[in-house]
Amino acid sequence: MKIDWKKTPLIPAIAQDVKTNEVLMLAFMNEEAFNLSKQTKIAHYFSRSKGRIWKKGESSGHTQIIKEMLLDCDQDTILLKVEQNGVACHTGNKTCFFDDILSGKDMSAKDIENFTSHYGIFDKLYHVLQKRKQENPENSYVAKLLNKGENAYLKKVSEEAGEFCLAVKDDDEKEIIYEAADLFFHTLVALADKNIHPDKIEQELARRFGMSGIEEKKNRK
Repeated sequence: MKIDWKKTPLIPAIAQDVKTNEVLMLAFMNEEAFNLSKQTKIAHYFSRSKGRIWKKGESSGHTQIIKEMLLDCDQDTILLKVEQNGVACHTGNKTCFFDDILSGKDMSAKDIENFTSHYGIFDKLYHVLQKRKQENPENSYVAKLLNKGENAYLKKVSEEAGEFCLAVKDDDEKEIIYEAADLFFHTLVALADKNIHPDKIEQELARRFGMSGIEEKKNRK
């Protein structure tokens, strides 16, 4: 059995609890993620939103130890039977599948301690903002802002940047922190609307690390 990576550069990978057979999550693998998973016996995936390889649990510690790795009959889908450390979902749920479409019920049972302790706030906010896109503007500030179009949230980004600058000029630490949080939040709204994960900003900052500002600007040209 051989996967044709040229034909299908990204294939679905289903993670299933090896003990309970509960389906935990679905992600995607490219050839590099597949080989890393096979070699290390720790699940690695390719994040389409982050645009890079990621080891499951790299920030949370909620790794998936691979016990079995199965390929389907069409050789284009992977089933991983794993030992899940902590929870599988970034929301704090054990599994990513908890919204009952037919009944409309939310079947979530969050592990709040794991959720709040291990997942980065920008990652959590980004996923919440993505979900808000589908909600009723009458019930959600973010949905209302997005529904008005990009001029509305860009105006907020501009306003918050101005208020942040004034707080810095006033040398008020509490206000600086408060206004910086507002600025970051509304910047995340803009990123979420354009489907740009904040991890990509981190990657760009990492690329620039150790490079002088003059050199970086010269490289842009």
